[in-house]
Amino acid sequence: MSDRTYRIAVIPGDGTGPEVVREGLKVLEAAAQASGFKYDTAVFDWGGDRYLRTSAKGGSASGGGETLPPGGLDELRRFDAIYLGAVGHPEVPPGVLERDLLLAIRFGLDQYINLRPVKLYPGVDCPLKDKGPEDIDFVVVRENTEGLYSGMGGFQYKGTPQEVSTQVHMTTRFGAERCVRFAFDLARKRDKKQLHLVAKTNVLTYVHDTWWRAFNEVGDADYPDVRREYAHVDAACMWFVKNPEWFDVIVVENMFGDIITDLGAMIQGGMGIAAGGNINPDGVSMFEPIGGSAPKYTGQGVVCPLAAISAIQMLLEQLGEAEAAARVEAAIVKALTSGRIKSLSAGHMGLSTSEVGDLVAFYI
Repeated sequence: MSDRTYRIAVIPGDGTGPEVVREGLKVLEAAAQASGFKYDTAVFDWGGDRYLRTSAKGGSASGGGETLPPGGLDELRRFDAIYLGAVGHPEVPPGVLERDLLLAIRFGLDQYINLRPVKLYPGVDCPLKDKGPEDIDFVVVRENTEGLYSGMGGFQYKGTPQEVSTQVHMTTRFGAERCVRFAFDLARKRDKKQLHLVAKTNVLTYVHDTWWRAFNEVGDADYPDVRREYAHVDAACMWFVKNPEWFDVIVVENMFGDIITDLGAMIQGGMGIAAGGNINPDGVSMFEPIGGSAPKYTGQGVVCPLAAISAIQMLLEQLGEAEAAARVEAAIVKALTSGRIKSLSAGHMGLSTSEVGDLVAFYI
């Protein structure tokens, strides 16, 4: 009997989040049985519906609905990992759930790395001409708790013709350096041993100078075996399309990382396959499909759950269950090459959401 037992917090969230999370948990159960570990889950109803429900009852102490309840972060700290479905509800004002739930968890648990594998699997259509799985296999390491997303800024004279608004790009040497070190460590483990810094040093001459110096000083001192490359963010977008094979590991600040990883998702086959991890290497990490809540498809059983299943693969890797993670990835590839999944686009898969989950679980 295995003594490897994990506690996993599950936040199904909004829209199609609960549907794809259900399939991810189905695959997790198959992987646990095959690889000999155990787990317990606790489900949290945090998201748009809870916000609206608590708004109707008077809301939180600060007014409005409740997103992350009091003590929520402390409760999450007791788990080994967090599995998130999606955040975003059409009846909740834009930014509320993202700021007060998603970013609150990332910042509160110091999940300072956003890890985004960009990998084209066999059997997946790529929008790039003459590019195949051998050309698209890289990882983006995005700083996850600083930059323009830190929330620093404000208004002066709001609502008047003289309105002034500011959004501060907050970068610390500490934050840049720990992200750079994580990326160097990852690059050192991969065959190419290559790390790109993606920034805009010719325009953002303060914050990206901090990144440039951290990148080169850390590389010179501690990672002489890792080849360093640099690309302006606009050039990187062009090379993602023209020569994605040039990249192996990329390190990038928060907002630019948010943008280029969506482009990465498209060249690997779309949001239906793209997963991400919000990583605290010394704490609790959170894993999710990156495609959002897709409210127009809610309850129809037509969205692709493979991104949510890939998030389970990443969760298992972070827990140290390498064999189980490899089983999940191999099962995803078998499902994609089985001929049964016609497309990763919602409504065009040829199978329902639950049938795709069943297929991957079968191949475990």
